[in-house]
Amino acid sequence: MVNTAHPAVDRVRAALDAFGLAPDIRWFDDATPTAQAAAAALGIEVGAIANSLIFTLDGAPLLVLTSGAHRVDTAWLGEQLGGTIKRASADTVKDATGQVIGGVAPIGHPSPIRTLVDLALADYPTVWAAAGHAHTVFPTSFDELVRITGGQPVAVAP
Repeated sequence: MVNTAHPAVDRVRAALDAFGLAPDIRWFDDATPTAQAAAAALGIEVGAIANSLIFTLDGAPLLVLTSGAHRVDTAWLGEQLGGTIKRASADTVKDATGQVIGGVAPIGHPSPIRTLVDLALADYPTVWAAAGHAHTVFPTSFDELVRITGGQPVAVAP
């Protein structure tokens, strides 16, 4: 049986509750730190996984919620945003989100993070995002992701 108590997951649950949402946070026996692993565990297309990727944009944290079927073109996206995007270090991810790589949720962070939401996620009626731990996911929708994160819908690659 998986232990379903974790402070990062509790913060995600509280953030969801603040938006009037109570989705079923699913705990897996095995970690699902990649979109492929999460999709396989759920029996869904990898494109319906909302990867929470932390980058830096000119040194400031930037959260990009991208479809598991896509890669973020950081050079192209940086040009669109007028800056330079780099992959964040594990320490930067932890500091910005309070979560570790492999389980970063779109919400539940210590403070707001500028967020971009991949338009490709709109192709799926239900998308799944990590819930603060590598063993967790929760269902949501593209519109809900945009609403709860205050995110900007964008293309993440040309």
